[in-house]
Amino acid sequence: MLVVAALGGNALLQRGEPLTAQVQRENVKVAARALAEIVKAGHQLVVTHGNGPQVGLLALQAAAYNPDEIYPLDVLGAQTAGMIGYLVEQELENALQNERSIATLLTQVVVDRNDPAFQAPTKYIGPVYSQEEAHAKAEKAGWQIAQDGDKWRRVVASPKPLEIPDLQVIKLLVDQNVVVICNGGGGIPVVRDGNNHLHGIEAVIDKDLSSAFLAKQLGADALLLLTDVDAVYHGFGTPEATPLSTLTVSESDALNLPAGSMGPKINAACSFADSGGFSAIGRLSEALGLLAGLAGTHIVKEHE
Repeated sequence: MLVVAALGGNALLQRGEPLTAQVQRENVKVAARALAEIVKAGHQLVVTHGNGPQVGLLALQAAAYNPDEIYPLDVLGAQTAGMIGYLVEQELENALQNERSIATLLTQVVVDRNDPAFQAPTKYIGPVYSQEEAHAKAEKAGWQIAQDGDKWRRVVASPKPLEIPDLQVIKLLVDQNVVVICNGGGGIPVVRDGNNHLHGIEAVIDKDLSSAFLAKQLGADALLLLTDVDAVYHGFGTPEATPLSTLTVSESDALNLPAGSMGPKINAACSFADSGGFSAIGRLSEALGLLAGLAGTHIVKEHE
């Protein structure tokens, strides 16, 4: 089976943890062990990952160097994809005892410069702040901010992926049985001009939607959206919260989940399920169980 596994932010950073290299490496070790089980079970694996906290941190570091110059998000996205890809690649090599070839590919993803997302940013990046801190930073830096749980964070545009120019390279690697780490941070956001030239644009593409798009383009058999919760819940955060083992595309629409939480994962899973693929959402540590249908929430076109 060809499996696309999308690592959530928890693969690198638990909520509230400091954004240090050591903390991220320790978390990646845990993720790598779970991913290695998929490979050991005989499946081909393509790994994607988010970069929200990391790209926000790099933006802060760049602003500290020169507050009058805003560093482009596409360049920061490429930097984080390289950094995270390096960590995941190395820890996967260790977990698999160097028995499989693994490669990290910086991946450009084309978006539409007129995508409505540019008028309504929803993608969280960077660390969390108190409301007072967030408003002060937003006023100083010209950010847009939004509430994230009981904290506040910067938000940026998250346009839909339209094309992966590097798709043929990914396919070549998969055909050679290489474990590929790609579409880091949802991919490096680019647009095409009238001459068909690519240019970076200020955005962070949603990792889950981009992963579903990639999975369809590759003809993958399964899409795993790995996070820090064991399943999708009906009534999440309430005393009546109930885990859902199976969810149809039509039922998922009725959940009306917000854009900044489980919403993109549900949309991504539905998109892939609609194309006939196997979609599952669940805990990173249970990745192989998700694939076997023994854990998490499975998104299907309709109930059998």
